[in-house]
Amino acid sequence: MEGLYIYSTSQNQSFNYSNVTSNYQNYSNITSTDQHYGYPFIINVLTYIIVAIGIPLTLVAIYALYYMVRSDHVAPIYLINLLIADLIQFFSMIVEVVPNVDMKLYDIFYYIYLSALIASVYFMVCIALERYLFIAHPLWYRFRRTIKTSVVVCVLVWVLSLVCFFLYNFFPENVGTDTISAVLLLLPFPLFIFFLVGTLKALSASISVPSDEKRRIVGILVLVLLIYTLLFLPSIIWYLEVDYDETLDSLSLIFVKFSPLADLVLYVFMRKGIIDKLLASVCCCRMNSKDISSPPV
Repeated sequence: MEGLYIYSTSQNQSFNYSNVTSNYQNYSNITSTDQHYGYPFIINVLTYIIVAIGIPLTLVAIYALYYMVRSDHVAPIYLINLLIADLIQFFSMIVEVVPNVDMKLYDIFYYIYLSALIASVYFMVCIALERYLFIAHPLWYRFRRTIKTSVVVCVLVWVLSLVCFFLYNFFPENVGTDTISAVLLLLPFPLFIFFLVGTLKALSASISVPSDEKRRIVGILVLVLLIYTLLFLPSIIWYLEVDYDETLDSLSLIFVKFSPLADLVLYVFMRKGIIDKLLASVCCCRMNSKDISSPPV
């Protein structure tokens, strides 16, 4: 497990972090110097852009989803908590780019950022699970879905995030803590695939669900899998590598920073309207291509 560690010095102190945390820490140590070009400068500019765009849009999305929950819609609860976790990441990014930040304060927000990152991944799991149950097990979902149950699940995810924060904060050099973090971030990958495949298999048997709702659910599951695969998986692969590579480090960090913005697209899929027309046109194009390619009987 020695490959999971790098050393970074600041204020005459040596810190021993795992690669999952060093993505964030190593970048800050570089940007705190007088370097103004290259990867640190690009990441710094992108962070400003992401925060400036993400915070107002996320607040608007949370406000709109709140009224959907008041209308007794259970599904948006997980998305609201996901967006709250994204807000925490945005504010932590602000501390990251502020110059001359006290090291202790920086470490606190650094661990908060990582804990919120884990929470966001598991709220995506909750969204995918809820959509899967809606299609694959409609009767069970109809009688068991309540706002109270959703709130309990959200509390459990936040407790998991809080436990990770204390583990990072009090045991930063513990190898077991790093292994747990790696498992927690990697575990959702097979779950996302299972939920998508299970939903696609159950679509034909689900008669009570309208066609537009089916398309929206499949779109949400595909989007969740894409967000995780494209934005989170590169970072996970990087910190599991033995050798350090600066380019892969910077790219994986940039991808993870874009994940809160990508989560806003899930809000679009939760709303009826333009996205339904887009999905319907895509499905119609696929059906037409199948009809053209199939020979007449």
